[in-house]
Formats: sequence, C-alpha cells, structure tokens
Amino acid sequence: MSTRTTPLADPLDLIDLAAVLTDEERDIQATVATFLADRVRPHLAEWFENAHFARELAPEMGALGLLGMHLDGYGCAGTNAVSYGLACLELEAADSGFRSFVSVQGSLAMYSIHRWGSEEQKQEWLPRLAAGTAIGCFGLTEPDFGSNPAGMRTRAVRDGGDWILNGSKMWITNGGIADVATVWADTDEGVRGFLVPRGTPGFSTRDIRQKMSLRASVTSELHLADVRLPAEARLPGAAGLRGPLSCLNEARFGILFGAVGAGRDSLQAALRYADSRVQFDRPISGFQLTQRKLADMAVALGNSALLAVHLGRLKDGGRLRPEQVSVGKLNNVREALTIARECRTILGANGISLEYSPIRHANNLESVLTYEGTSEIHTLVIGQALTGQAAYR
Repeated sequence: MSTRTTPLADPLDLIDLAAVLTDEERDIQATVATFLADRVRPHLAEWFENAHFARELAPEMGALGLLGMHLDGYGCAGTNAVSYGLACLELEAADSGFRSFVSVQGSLAMYSIHRWGSEEQKQEWLPRLAAGTAIGCFGLTEPDFGSNPAGMRTRAVRDGGDWILNGSKMWITNGGIADVATVWADTDEGVRGFLVPRGTPGFSTRDIRQKMSLRASVTSELHLADVRLPAEARLPGAAGLRGPLSCLNEARFGILFGAVGAGRDSLQAALRYADSRVQFDRPISGFQLTQRKLADMAVALGNSALLAVHLGRLKDGGRLRPEQVSVGKLNNVREALTIARECRTILGANGISLEYSPIRHANNLESVLTYEGTSEIHTLVIGQALTGQAAYR
C-alpha cells in the first residue's frame, strides 16, 4: 500500500495563508504573480548573470498599479498595506531586484514626495512616477555614513533664494536610471530633503559594478558638486531625520513581505528538485533528513508570512510602530536567508547553477539583510523597545 500523497504546490498552503486574506488581496497577489510569470521569470537567470535591469518594464508595472500602489491620489492605486505587501512578496519571489525597484520607486522616492512634498511637487512628479514613465531614487546613505545618517556630510547652503548642494551618496538603488532623486542634506536648519532632477548641472551618477548581489538591479553613486536648486526644490514638510526615517519605515514594510517571497520560491525549487532527484533508487524527498530540512523551513516560512500579514493589518489600522517593523524585517529576512542557503544544500552541486533560484535568492538576501537597516541596528531597535535603553553607541 502506497503512503505517498499529493505534495503541496505552495508551502504556505501548509498553514492555509489564503484563509487570512480577503478576496481582493488574493486577486491582487495572483495578478502580480501572473505578470511576473509572463514578463520576468523567463529572463531572470540571464538578467542576473548579465547584471541587467529591464527598465522597459517600468511602464508595464505602472499600468498594473504596482508603483506607489499603497499611496492615494496622483495616479496611485490606493490599495491597502497588506495588498502592497503581497505584491512585494510576489516580486521578491521572482527576484529581489524587482522588489527593490518597486520599493524604492513607491516607498522611498514617491512616498517622500507624497508625505513631505508641496502640492506643486506632487503634481509634477507623482503621476509620472506612478505610471513608470519617470523613475525616482532616494539619496540618504553616504560612503562613510550608513547606519548613522545623522553624520551625513552632504551639505546644502542658502545662496540668495537658491540652495547649493555638495556631497555624495552611495548604494543608491535606481540612481543611474532615475529622472529625479530625493537627496537628503545637512543644513543650518537641520536635515532637509531636496528634489534633484536628472540633468541638473553638477549632478552626476556612477553605477556600481562587479556586484555579486542584486545584479538585476541598478545600484549607483550620486555626486553633487555645487548643484544649484531653486527654493521650490526643497521638500517643505520634512524637518530633521524624521523625514528620511519615515520613508525608510515604508520601504522596510515591503521588505518584510518580500523576504517571505524569496523564501517561498527557494523552498518551492527545493521541493520540486527533491521529488525528481533519485538517489539509492528513490527520490531524495523520501529521506528523513531531507524531510526534516523541508519541514523546518516550511514552519519558519509560515511563521514569517503570518507575522507579515499581522503587521500589515496593524499598518492598515494605523497602529504599526517602528520597532514592530524592525521585528518583521529582522526576523523575515534572517529566516529567508537561512531557507535559501538550506535549499541550496538540497540541490547539491546543481544548487550553484542559475538554473535554480535558491543561490540567486541567497546572494540577493545578503544585501537585503544589510540595507535599510542592518540586522544589528534592527536588533538594537528591538532591544531599546524592550529595555527602554538605547545601545547604539
């Protein structure tokens, strides 16, 4: 008598994740997954190997409503936070580079304008950014100041009615292809944000090459040499570090969902491989050590997914706190990276080939673990919430 049953197509079906989603949320997730299956997945190995980002897909993602999808007005879709998170899950299940593009476009570049910009700035940029006919980036990190943005050296000084900016930014996603950059600079009045259009004299970019991670994504340096901007280029609502940090919280929310997608895709690849790979006259999926790996990963993935949806519900209710975002980002990225690495072991030597996704996800997640708050910084955010004491210094 056979003891074999039908395997699950989606490891998240183990916990019936769909049961805690609405019909609309499931429909949005399925629509994004279909788009990626048709337009992105067939090319991912080639794009990763050749370090190519398919910029031509930006208007298609705009038409689908993916860009700034959780924002209201100005051509944005205005979905709830969970729907946005599920879109990020599917994007990162394809490749972290595409989730990074959407996160930076919507939750950093667009959100900075939507939350802190003037009405004129919103009207000028948000409809084009939402449509994908313009691309934005977010310049906060500097070569010597990542986890400590308060030490930034980029400086903006008044000159009559204008501002003069000098400095540089590093590790800027979309920087080399952006039509507008939100650049944060120190001023005599504290940290302020400025919109710097491509082509502004003194503003230049240089793409970072020889990356082993996020290869299907554009990562750049921004250089500002006596960049003169009119007064109306400043984001009027942003004062101090609260401005850029609020944008980072928006982007981190997408990451904690996206990491679940990378883990799920890795586990699906390992499950398919284990069922077809025969050793000692039977599929390796039938061996106890392999099943323990698969079971442990499925439990960790399910916990991460439920945490993501719970935090999404808090966000939709206006109750999500920054330290809770840190919990989600720290846990879900850490678990996804562990899953991707473990899945690679199930694939054996074949696991280092781009024919299979786990090694690509593992490489990408090394960057995700570090950017928009390193795991160490998020650990200290959680530690401060627990103890009331800041331990950053």
